[in-house]
Amino acid sequence: MNRSPVIRIIMVVFIAIISATKLSAQESNKMEWFSDAKLGIFIHWGIYSLGNTSESWAFHNKRVSHTDYMAQLDSFTANNYKPEYWAGIIKNSGARYSVITSKHHDGVALWDTKQNNLSTVHKTPAKRDLLKPFASALRKNGIKVGIYYSLIDWTHPDYPGFLKDSSKYKIEDRPEKWQSFLRFCHGQIDELSAQFNPDLFWFDGDWEHNAEEWQASIIRSNILKHNPNAIINGRLQGFGDYDTPEQNFPVTRPNLKYWELCMTMNDSWGYQKNDKNYKTPYEIITIFADAISMGGNLLLDITPRADGTIPDEQILTLKEIGDWTKKHQEAIFGTLGGMPLGHFYGPSTISKDSSILYLFIPAKVSGDIVIKGLDNEIESINVLGDNSKLSHKIVGKISWSHVPGLVYINIPEKNQDKYTTVLKLKLNKPLKLYRGKGGFN
Repeated sequence: MNRSPVIRIIMVVFIAIISATKLSAQESNKMEWFSDAKLGIFIHWGIYSLGNTSESWAFHNKRVSHTDYMAQLDSFTANNYKPEYWAGIIKNSGARYSVITSKHHDGVALWDTKQNNLSTVHKTPAKRDLLKPFASALRKNGIKVGIYYSLIDWTHPDYPGFLKDSSKYKIEDRPEKWQSFLRFCHGQIDELSAQFNPDLFWFDGDWEHNAEEWQASIIRSNILKHNPNAIINGRLQGFGDYDTPEQNFPVTRPNLKYWELCMTMNDSWGYQKNDKNYKTPYEIITIFADAISMGGNLLLDITPRADGTIPDEQILTLKEIGDWTKKHQEAIFGTLGGMPLGHFYGPSTISKDSSILYLFIPAKVSGDIVIKGLDNEIESINVLGDNSKLSHKIVGKISWSHVPGLVYINIPEKNQDKYTTVLKLKLNKPLKLYRGKGGFN
C-alpha cells in the first residue's frame, strides 16, 4: 500500500501521541494508591538499633571506628521481633503503606542476600531473614510494602566511598572495581524485586554518584520489568516517580506532581536511647494536615530497638494518630490537596469530585473561622467525628459585585477536637474560588 510521506508522518505522530497518552494514563493509575494513601510508616532497623550510635554516619563521620561500629553485629538479636504486632500497630495508625530498611549505608542486609554474606542471617545472633515475615504481615493487613535500599555501601570493598574525608579509590582509576560493585548493587535490587515484589522502592544515597555512574535507567527498567506498577522514590538521580523532601517541611509544593515528606518522631532515624526529644501528637498531626493540604504524604519514622521492641513513646504516638485519622478518615484518605493559601488560615482538602471541602482547624479556637473567596453556596456544615451541624454567616457580599463575601463559622468548644478539628462543607457545585482583587475585578 502506497502512502504519501505527509500521511506517513501524520500517522507516526498520531501513534506517538496515542502511545504517550496510554503511558501517561498507566503512570497515573499506578500512582493512584500512593496519592490516596496519605500516611506511611518508615522503619529504620539495623545493627545501629542498639541505641549507642547513629545509623552508618557514626563511622563515616569518624565518631566511632568502623571496627567498633561493625562489632554491633554481635548484639543484634531481634529476639523480641514480632512482625505481626508491628503490622498491627501500623494499620491502627491509619497508615496505608510502610517502608523498612533492607540495607543502610553500612551494608548490613536484613534479608538472606546471595550477593555476599553480610546479613542478619549470617553475621548476627538473629540468624534469619527479617524482611520476609514483615512483608507478609503487611500484606495480610492490606498495607502496601515499601523497601528502603541504600545505593551507598561504605563497607563493601568495591565501593569507592568510605569516610567523610577519604575514599578507597577513584572510579576513573579503577573502573573494573566500580563495575564489580554495580553487579553487586544491581544484584541485590534484583533479589529484593524477586523475593518481596515491593509496591514501592525507596532509594537513598544517590548523591555520591550521577545517574550514568549508578546506571539508574537500568535499575528503573529492571524494577519495572519485574513489576510494572512498582513506584520509585525521588532518590534515583531523576529516575523516580515522586519528590522526597526530608525532615524540613516545604513552604511551597515540591516540583513533581506526587510528593512525600519523610520525618522522624524525635531527632534520630534509628533508635538512640538518649534521644527523648519527641514531637508531640499535636505537632505530628498538624504537620500531617499541612502535607495533605498541599497534595502530599507523610512518611513517619519509627525506631525499633535491636531486640525488635518499639519504644513506648512511639507506640503511644501511633495510637493517638490512629484515633485521630479514624475519626477524620473521610477528610484524609482519597482526597485532593485543598485551597491555595490566602483563602483559609489553615489546611484543607477536597473530595475528588470537588463537591466537598474539608477544613482543618488546629488546636482550640475561641472566635469564628473565616473563608475568603468561596464562590459556592454551602448546603451544610458538619463537624467530623460527632456529626454536629454548624451554621454560617456571609459578611461583606455586595449586590452589585460578583465578588463573594466572607464566610464566618463558629465552632462551639464542646465540638472541637483536642488536636485538630475537621469541618465538612457540602457545596452546591464543584468548588469554585474567586481569585481576583476585589471591587469590579
